[in-house]
Amino acid sequence: MKKITLFSALLLAGLVGSQLLPAWLGPAYAPLAEAVRFLTMFGLAFIMIHVGYEFELDQTQVRALGKDYGVAMTTAAFPWIIATIYFMYLLLPAAEWGSWTTWKELILAGRFAAPTATGILFSMMAAAGLSATWVFRKTRILAIFDDLDTVLLMIPLKMLMIGLAWQLGFIVVVMAILLVVGWRWLHRVRLPVSWPWVLGYALAIAAASEFIYQFTKLLDDNVPVHIEVLLPAFVLGCVIQRPAGCDPHCDDAREGHQEGPESPVEQRVSTIVSAVFMILVGLSMPVFVGSAALAPAGGVATVTAAQPPLSPGALVLHVVALTLLINIGKLFPAFCYRREAHWRERLAVAVGMCPRGEVGAGIILLSLSYGIGGPVVAVAVLSLALNLVLTPVFVAAVNHLVRTAPPGLA
Repeated sequence: MKKITLFSALLLAGLVGSQLLPAWLGPAYAPLAEAVRFLTMFGLAFIMIHVGYEFELDQTQVRALGKDYGVAMTTAAFPWIIATIYFMYLLLPAAEWGSWTTWKELILAGRFAAPTATGILFSMMAAAGLSATWVFRKTRILAIFDDLDTVLLMIPLKMLMIGLAWQLGFIVVVMAILLVVGWRWLHRVRLPVSWPWVLGYALAIAAASEFIYQFTKLLDDNVPVHIEVLLPAFVLGCVIQRPAGCDPHCDDAREGHQEGPESPVEQRVSTIVSAVFMILVGLSMPVFVGSAALAPAGGVATVTAAQPPLSPGALVLHVVALTLLINIGKLFPAFCYRREAHWRERLAVAVGMCPRGEVGAGIILLSLSYGIGGPVVAVAVLSLALNLVLTPVFVAAVNHLVRTAPPGLA
């Protein structure tokens, strides 16, 4: 729990810094924000390579994997639908309820209110000593499918806002190729996995993603190609071959195997990277003035941005209400897997799906770039921030449910 407490404190420090540094640094904050964005991608790539390396997949159980993806997709969809409806009927005037233009804005805004924060989730659950449990393994695959579903759905969401574009098709092709590679060569490619190499892989993936983004932005500023580091990094970890006769949780890997990412030195480096990543995720949050998020300069006027700000009391009530509702929507996995685990373990998986952050932060930036703002963005982002702060509470709940679950099914 000491590590979880440290991570939570660093996350909170980053959130505070995201609100104070822009005012303190003024124009000098812009290059710092770009550096924070790149370093966040770098840290996420490092974490996801480790997640992919530890990923266990029975390729003979295609039907079970299909079920897992269906559960993850439904788990992601419920909070999305809840948030979209909440924004429309509780934050916007009745005159907008029948407007398709307004619905498009809210569909995008509702999406970033729900995604799972994979890096934070895995770091904290591992810190709680849950990495060898059924709950961790099931949460891992559901969270990855949840984030994959979110990343894939960014394509049609962009199409809603800007129409068809070749760049979006290119992203779909790249994702499809990565998924095929991960499936076909799962843990079959022999590569070194000591921490300097993994840092190098993560840096290369983040740099390649940034280069493609900046280059295509020069070609067309409206639709740059942004390949999220989450999937490439995860697939790289998936294809890396494990030591013969050893999985990521075996004694050789834990007690000094120099090529395994679980040796004591690797664990220390991983902890340091995860700690820094917590700060960076906090620093990545948008700045607020009153109850309205600051959109990038030159943003397009939208219905959401034109709404008047909420009073502080109303803002707090909406943030708490939305956070409660979308977390209830995330509990869908508790009603699944009745033949695999006790209800406490199923509930632990569901609670483990509640934390969110870095993928949602990426969609926040997308939403702001299309001019979406006002109380909708304020409530959504503060709800996301509240869930980040509550991450140790979720992990503690998961830990308690796992420790108290009796053997057998019920």
